[in-house]
Amino acid sequence: MNSKGQPNATAIRRRLLRWYDAHRRALPWRAPRDGGAPDPYGVWVAEVMLVQTQVDTAIPYYRRFLERFPDVHALAAAELDDVLKVWEGLGYYARARNLHKAAALIVEEYGGELPRDEKSLRVLPGIGPYTAAAILSIVFDHPLLAIDGNVRRVLSRLYDLASPTESSLRRRGTELASQRAGDLNQAMMDLGSSICTSRAPRCDACPLKAICEARAHGTVNERPGRRPKRKRPHYDIAVGVVWRGDEILIAKRPPEGLLGGLWEFPGGKPQRGESFEAAVVREVREELGIEVEPGPKITAVDHAYSHFAITLHAFHCRYRTGTPKPLGCQEFAWVRPEGLDRYAFPAANRRVLERLTTEELNEE
Repeated sequence: MNSKGQPNATAIRRRLLRWYDAHRRALPWRAPRDGGAPDPYGVWVAEVMLVQTQVDTAIPYYRRFLERFPDVHALAAAELDDVLKVWEGLGYYARARNLHKAAALIVEEYGGELPRDEKSLRVLPGIGPYTAAAILSIVFDHPLLAIDGNVRRVLSRLYDLASPTESSLRRRGTELASQRAGDLNQAMMDLGSSICTSRAPRCDACPLKAICEARAHGTVNERPGRRPKRKRPHYDIAVGVVWRGDEILIAKRPPEGLLGGLWEFPGGKPQRGESFEAAVVREVREELGIEVEPGPKITAVDHAYSHFAITLHAFHCRYRTGTPKPLGCQEFAWVRPEGLDRYAFPAANRRVLERLTTEELNEE
């Protein structure tokens, strides 16, 4: 303990690193146990994927991504559609778009090498304080604290902080990260995910149990204080699977914003008092300038995003008249059902595709 009765940084670091050296997770983006440096490109891709995504979910996507785009030059040279297709299903697609943009800048302005200073790194699309600190500490051993949810929870309990601010955590963490910063950050991430969990923490197995202030005060389950949950709004969305012979019409969303650059079935929110079928007819007209006739309902899909939830109501539609034009979308395409798998769709639209496949199988 220090003069204020709080855990000493040297003691914390020693205990954490000893535990990490013995128990660290074997993750594909980490440096091997027998020595060697981590791959800067691999760490960057992993840290971007891990924003809003659990490790176990990210690993198979990481492996596929690195297989398809093994280095920053391959990623920079790729088409965005290809990047989004490999990312399909992982969500938060702005991360993929920003990776693609940043890769081009890294090749053009830095000769294919990740910048080694925080100011230059933070200029790249999609790299904020956490991602920059994680990359710089893990790859280049800069003494920076990478504050994710796990690190915040570990430090809040260690110092018994009810409502820690980013600056208060960083002030304490900077001293901790003065040696082996990358390993120290990853140790806290591993500890938070496996032992110092948000619910039912395993304090008896924690390497910091003897110096943890929250454990001493009996406040572990109260740290850090939870923010009140906001009510998540719900929206109904009506879309049309528009048939012209044996082809289906799909539209690409504008490049920026929610689900930017992904393909989808055209449609949108019904207006007050408007049926789902009428909404499909109107939305397709406004988005593509054609007239369609709605038919049987295919399915209704529930899906939740970070700040709202939707029910996607999908209808078979028959193309009637008009020449499609990208009025409310980036572009459009007529595609046979067997070719739709080449395109990247949002999760709810992908489930409509699965239902279409089931219908085809039932008809055979």
